[in-house]
Amino acid sequence: MLILSAPSGTGKTTLANYIIENDSHISLSISCTTRKKRPNEVEGVHYYFISCEEFKKQIENDEFLEYAEIFGEFYGTPKKQVLEKLDKGEDVLFDIDWQGHRQLSAIVRADVTSVFLLPPSKKELLERLELRNQDKPQIIEQRMLRSDEEISHWHEYDYVIINRDIDQSMEKLISILKSERLRKERRIGLNDFVATLIHEKFVKSKVI
Repeated sequence: MLILSAPSGTGKTTLANYIIENDSHISLSISCTTRKKRPNEVEGVHYYFISCEEFKKQIENDEFLEYAEIFGEFYGTPKKQVLEKLDKGEDVLFDIDWQGHRQLSAIVRADVTSVFLLPPSKKELLERLELRNQDKPQIIEQRMLRSDEEISHWHEYDYVIINRDIDQSMEKLISILKSERLRKERRIGLNDFVATLIHEKFVKSKVI
């Protein structure tokens, strides 16, 4: 489980989309949310858009790996689809906040690798939020005010990337993913391979 967290406008979605489009061994965990769908969003691709009543029902049925309330709206990770992918040996990318990171880490810490993205400055963060033209001014102000709380949790993550340049940040994120996949505890079948290697018979070469 690769967790990517950041204040809104830091470039998290751009990085997440690149990883998904260029790595066939990882897929995006699609969250449920109670907020309204934006014009450029597609049901089942960006989010599953459900009512508040349905969301609370799924909480009661223990159908989420993690969930949180942000700006008065609920966001949650459906448990079934994630566990099915992990059982197949696939990696899953999570675009979630620090609350979701805490919840997932508490449940399956050994399976989690987390990365926090920092903006180069508050000035640039505000400019990015305004340029993407997705939110009303009051929502942008709320996101800026909330950014301090989000940033204060940076030390809880395994890795931190300051997103000054999107291409350089991309290279760093890819390096993290590749390195974490090489950890011995994540190499499926490695124990069997080593056992076979140790017991493999060999024939000494003839000296000419």
